[in-house]
Amino acid sequence: MKRNASRKRASSRPVSAPAAELSRGRKWLFRLVAVFGVPLVALGVVELILRLIGAGYDPHFFKRESIGGKERFVANEDFGLRFFPRHQARFPPPVILPAVKAPGAFRIFIFGESAALGDPRPNYGAGNYLEVLLAERFPEARFEIINTSVTAINSHAILPIAQECAGHAGDLWIVYMGNNEMVGPFGAATVFGVRAPPLWFVRTQLQLRRLRLAQVLLSAMEQLQAKPSADSRWHGMEMFLQSQVRPEAPERQRVYRNFQRNVEDLVTTGLSSGAKVVLSTVAVNLKDCPPFGRDSSGSIDPAEKLCQAGESNLAEGRLAEAETTLHEAVRLSPDNAGARFQLGRILLLRTNRFAAREQFQLALDNDTLPFRADSRINESIRAAATKQASPSVVLCDAEEALGAVSPQGISGEELFYEHVHFNPDGNYALARAWAEKVESLLPPALKRDARSSWISQVECEQWLGLTDWNRVSILEDVLRRISRPPFVGQLGHSNHVARLQSEIAVRRQQLTDAAAAAAQEIYAKALRRSPGNFRLHENYAEFLEARRDWTPAIAARKKVSELIPGYYFPHYALGVDLKEAGELAEARAVLLRAAELKSDDPDVLLELGIVSARQGEWERARQELESARRCNPDEPRAALFLGEVLWKLERRNEALAPVRDAIRLDPMNWQPRYRLAYDLAQLGDFSAAATEYQAALNLNPTNARAKVEFAAVLLTIGRKPEALRQLEEALQLDPTNRRALELKGKVPNR
Repeated sequence: MKRNASRKRASSRPVSAPAAELSRGRKWLFRLVAVFGVPLVALGVVELILRLIGAGYDPHFFKRESIGGKERFVANEDFGLRFFPRHQARFPPPVILPAVKAPGAFRIFIFGESAALGDPRPNYGAGNYLEVLLAERFPEARFEIINTSVTAINSHAILPIAQECAGHAGDLWIVYMGNNEMVGPFGAATVFGVRAPPLWFVRTQLQLRRLRLAQVLLSAMEQLQAKPSADSRWHGMEMFLQSQVRPEAPERQRVYRNFQRNVEDLVTTGLSSGAKVVLSTVAVNLKDCPPFGRDSSGSIDPAEKLCQAGESNLAEGRLAEAETTLHEAVRLSPDNAGARFQLGRILLLRTNRFAAREQFQLALDNDTLPFRADSRINESIRAAATKQASPSVVLCDAEEALGAVSPQGISGEELFYEHVHFNPDGNYALARAWAEKVESLLPPALKRDARSSWISQVECEQWLGLTDWNRVSILEDVLRRISRPPFVGQLGHSNHVARLQSEIAVRRQQLTDAAAAAAQEIYAKALRRSPGNFRLHENYAEFLEARRDWTPAIAARKKVSELIPGYYFPHYALGVDLKEAGELAEARAVLLRAAELKSDDPDVLLELGIVSARQGEWERARQELESARRCNPDEPRAALFLGEVLWKLERRNEALAPVRDAIRLDPMNWQPRYRLAYDLAQLGDFSAAATEYQAALNLNPTNARAKVEFAAVLLTIGRKPEALRQLEEALQLDPTNRRALELKGKVPNR
């Protein structure tokens, strides 16, 4: 019995020990749940509530929208908020993606930045040339080309776009990126936040910013900060002037490593989705784009004086001496990008194009304001294409292809407007390079009835609706762009401006009535071929607006608004045309629709203010113009018009300040000077008014009305000879000017 009892006690111990152990385990489990689980559940509930009430923003690139009763995916304008501060966020251009791919369609996605987009006029970008090339070469095939490129982004933003596109049945991807790696989000020279962090930090931050809770908290932090200044808003490339980074900087090396990984991951994503990939190197303006950076270290570079001497030798035609001097400059300062570039120019003039290209490339690689893809970026792209070793990945060496079609084998101004953005010749050349690689990856069935050759650039541009009216508009945009920093600091900037002005003048001479009739037929033929192409309707509208033919321009803009109703810009452009045609009530209604879609757009608010003023609604105009100024304090027109409206509201002393601000913002514009002169004269400050009239006439010497008003002020302050001279000049310009004749009659004979 004792033995049995002992056996029972022995057998009972193993049972009670695990029970105690299990109890302790449960206690720890409950503790862990209490410490981690409950907060996680609470955060999940908060996140769900925030999504339900619409707090934060949708971080995806695409959003669903019904257009004409059909489901489409369109670009989400909030996408850029993950990568940029709110006041500097870049927005995707219009993108229309059918929710369901049509049977037999071959879908091509293009990934990139502004150069791939086609900036400064995306309607004539390389992707559009590619679309025409493929459609004409393979008439039995159906191609859908979806260009997801966005200005100012880089691979950190492009990779998430590609990951999203992996779920949209793409057959082929074209990747053209690299110009913004240093200056875009998380770059070594960025102004948008942390510079060149490790890749894990970038990806963790971007994942967190997908959460509405993180978005709300970041927004609250922005609200608690001081009101954003004008300097915190988008100012283009000049924002980066103080963000120079030397080529050997550790931050720059980290960016190269991050880019390499992003490219590889993007290609892997494409292949995993079932798409084939054309990985393209990046072509830039090598021989006609001097470096942007200047040494800001404060040290004296021994090469600078030699560069100046070399430039003098070049100007005097002494090429051999110039070459010797500049070789010495780069020996003393191998990293001096300016010396490298000048040496390249000399070598090119001496017909040593291979050595010249090497120097141009070194100038680019050493530029401390890195706005162009350098040799390391292109090496990473080539390496990524080689690493995959797959028949579904093809390298398109655009750098080499565009160099081959350039004089002396070095790409320059014959293909580019400035540093990286293509002119029509460049866009066609890039599209041809892409098209040949796309053709190599097409299924045999699509190539069965292919035509023997690609159509010409002229034929492409007829289908795209590119005429001299569009070209002039683009060139004027480019001229405004290069008239600002950092372009104004480049070597030979004045020559670049002169060449553009000359080309604009030549093309303007070609804008005859006969040419307009031919252009009209080009647009008509293109629109019959692609009546649902909103870009064609936009191009046609631009032509009609240049001709001030408002009725058909309004019809074209209305068509664009119907084709892409969810984007603010078509409504804005339509509102402007209606305003110009005098249809103020309808213009206001359309502009209000644009404001609903983009409430903080300063151009929309400005036009609303102008329409209200023309309707005599002065107080409403004041409110809208002040809102426009808050959204963009750098807009001189809003300041000028606000001054005029305040004058109408009898707030005359207040009216002077915004007009003076308009002069400060746009010192080469005569109109604010004229307005200020008029206001000062009305207030009785005739001496100051005379000064401003003179300044206005210095800027616009053929304005008869300003001369007459100036003469009236001069007569008031007793400067009769000067007044008489102004009246005589005014009458030469406008012999029937009644006020000039009246004033001249009041001047006593000398």
